[in-house]
Amino acid sequence: MSMLEIKDLEVYYGVIKAIKGVSFSVEEGEVIALIGANGAGKTTILHTITGLLTPASGSVLFNGNDITKTSAHKIVRMGMAHVPEGRRVFANLSVLQNLKLGAYTRTDRAEIEKNLDMVFSRFPRLKERQNQISGTLSGGEQQMLAMGRALMSNPRILLMDEPSMGLSPIFVNEIFDIINAVKADGTTVLLVEQNAKKALSIADRGYVLETGNIVLTGKADELLNNEDIKKAYLGE
Repeated sequence: MSMLEIKDLEVYYGVIKAIKGVSFSVEEGEVIALIGANGAGKTTILHTITGLLTPASGSVLFNGNDITKTSAHKIVRMGMAHVPEGRRVFANLSVLQNLKLGAYTRTDRAEIEKNLDMVFSRFPRLKERQNQISGTLSGGEQQMLAMGRALMSNPRILLMDEPSMGLSPIFVNEIFDIINAVKADGTTVLLVEQNAKKALSIADRGYVLETGNIVLTGKADELLNNEDIKKAYLGE
């Protein structure tokens, strides 16, 4: 049984069909890259999986349970966390307050403190800046905060939407190193990323999305060496 299974998903925006019968799966412990151009439907798929959008048809299964019409906060409780595009930190709150909000569905205080220690060990900058107002952080630091906040829910699977967007190359490398470390700790990752080369370099498998359809799938290294992928997404 796959940890996450998407079956024949169709999603509309008004009269426009944004997702056209998409199916794919994510196995426990994998990093899966979902790549494609702007407007391909990548973010729409993540929003549907996490309960922010309701599909017209199809289903989303998480650990064998149908969560297609489950509310977003209940999905978080089930072990899924979403790092949204654009980071969406609470700009007027401190770093520490943002992180504690990531654990809002939990009541196990001792374990929450352990998670906080884990996040601070993984993101030393956040520990240094824990009392700083989040809106004053750099873009890269805000991305780290968004990731740390998601990890505070102690997820089994982490869904990440364009984590490298707008970041300097140094921060991009740092963010992807952290994704690798999260995977090494046993957390499954579904990664939506326009930087296809970087995404496929750390992924186990990949899916290529074009105008609401999955047009190609395969092992990440195979996709990296695919001539069509090189031309369309890798700038080669």
